[in-house]
Amino acid sequence: MAEDSSIWTEKYRPKTFEDIKGQEAIVAKLKAFVKQKNLPHLLFSGPAGVGKSTIALVIARAFFGEYYRDNFLELNASDERGIDIVRSKVKDFARTKAIGNVPFKIIFLDECDALTKEAQQALRRTMENHTSTCRFILAANYSSKIIDPIQSRCAIFRFKPLTKEQLVPYITNIADKEKLTISQEAKEALVTIAEGDCRRATNIMQSAASEKTITPEIVFSLASVAEPKEVKEVLATALKGDFIKARDKLLDVMLRYGLSGLDAIKQIQSEIWNLEVDGRKKVMLIDKCGETEFRLVEGADEFIQLEALLAQFVLAGSQ
Repeated sequence: MAEDSSIWTEKYRPKTFEDIKGQEAIVAKLKAFVKQKNLPHLLFSGPAGVGKSTIALVIARAFFGEYYRDNFLELNASDERGIDIVRSKVKDFARTKAIGNVPFKIIFLDECDALTKEAQQALRRTMENHTSTCRFILAANYSSKIIDPIQSRCAIFRFKPLTKEQLVPYITNIADKEKLTISQEAKEALVTIAEGDCRRATNIMQSAASEKTITPEIVFSLASVAEPKEVKEVLATALKGDFIKARDKLLDVMLRYGLSGLDAIKQIQSEIWNLEVDGRKKVMLIDKCGETEFRLVEGADEFIQLEALLAQFVLAGSQ
């Protein structure tokens, strides 16, 4: 997201290449471009919260210094996704020369996979016509939604989710600076919930900071995610053949954590791999999760479908 409501996300956003963690190979190539004072059009693709927008801002700071705002245009394409945004704002900014002793301006289009096909075609022509005065940095969650002519004009960098080893020091650094007490279990809970998304980890941590001591229970409740051990307990109960008890436990977990049927399915699916059953049964249960999830998306009653899924666990345990 180009604009973020979290104060901490902006406060702890890296300002230089050295501050960026988890994308070392990409950073090394981009630093070489900055050193040469040249830059191709760039396309950043990858999941949310892994540093795409941050690296674009760092590049602008590296090229233009403290006056980077004069030569850097940041737009969120998901807010203004039609052809008019390309014909007006982008083209007007691209056709003028950069201010100061810099070779070109930079336009950063965040979430550009939200642009309509017509807008992408107009953007392709703008990229062609204004190469001498402007460079484009495009960020997308799914590069497959960007038309081929734009992809062929860009150097493509694919970002990876951050690992536990990269997220834990980041969380510890924030906790130290904000004078928070956070246990190792709470850090691991944040890593589990974030799924490689640094921004999500920061936002949950900011919400949890109303308590000076952050515990796993606080983290899971704020994220509306059930504790994995509770979901595993529900599934283990079903595998033992106690359908009624498993159903009641699942309903209790869903009510306490405010889970929807789809949320519950996703957590059940991830916990199947931790069950003590043979691999063939795990694969069969994953298949049943997929079938149940499809029915929920199509509008089926979530409680009937979740009961049917638990019934499959009971049958698997009895075989």
